[in-house]
Amino acid sequence: MINNIFDTHAHYADSAFDGDREEILEQLPEKGVKYVTLAASSVEDSRENSLLAQRYDYIFSAAGVHPESVDSNPENYLDIIHDIIRGNKKVRAVGEIGLDYHYDGYDKDRQAELFSRQLEFAADMNMPVIIHSRDACLDTLEILKKYRPHGVMHCFGYSAEIAQEIVNLGMYVGFTGVITFKNAKKAVKALETVPLDRLLLETDCPYMSPVPFRGKRSDSSMIEYTAAKAAEIKNIPVQELLDITCENGKRFYGINSEVF
Repeated sequence: MINNIFDTHAHYADSAFDGDREEILEQLPEKGVKYVTLAASSVEDSRENSLLAQRYDYIFSAAGVHPESVDSNPENYLDIIHDIIRGNKKVRAVGEIGLDYHYDGYDKDRQAELFSRQLEFAADMNMPVIIHSRDACLDTLEILKKYRPHGVMHCFGYSAEIAQEIVNLGMYVGFTGVITFKNAKKAVKALETVPLDRLLLETDCPYMSPVPFRGKRSDSSMIEYTAAKAAEIKNIPVQELLDITCENGKRFYGINSEVF
């Protein structure tokens, strides 16, 4: 059985897991899952993530505000996030934060302000950041080049050239089950570009299920299929790729396996 799965970006506080969350989270270690990091979309999501991380030894979490939450975000959100981080040593990153121009009605200026303030906050806290960027490539790059955070571009969907720019900034690049899709040529080309020591695997569950589960709810055990495709692209054994990406995740989130 494969092991050392590190799902570096999951959403188990999502309502899609309300019916069987505890059952799934109790079973994941038996399926080869070593670590999971929960990414947040809002201050409330950040709280829920922290609580789940406290309940399960192998789970860590992040706290932050997604660009789609800009309109519902409380004015004192940074104070709340600060308290969440200080209240739980297993909160290991700020995120997910970034820019999203996918849906109509977005406000570029407000998103950029939210993004920048959280990057500044993360730098003050000496914490890594989880970057979300959809249909906002150039603006995201401009801000990242300004702040140069210790970060990961999650669910990477841009070109190989942009992946190289992210790596050149000293950042990591995260890939989901999308690389298993037949039409995922851009993601595959990007993965070819990313060095093994800058590669992270993730589910973004309950979304982005790999083939053969496409269209169904995702969970961390499904990374086995994403890893198989990534290993094929990198021409190394699947378990070796999982071992490498697990160590990358531990390094990125500052996880010492001897402690936890």
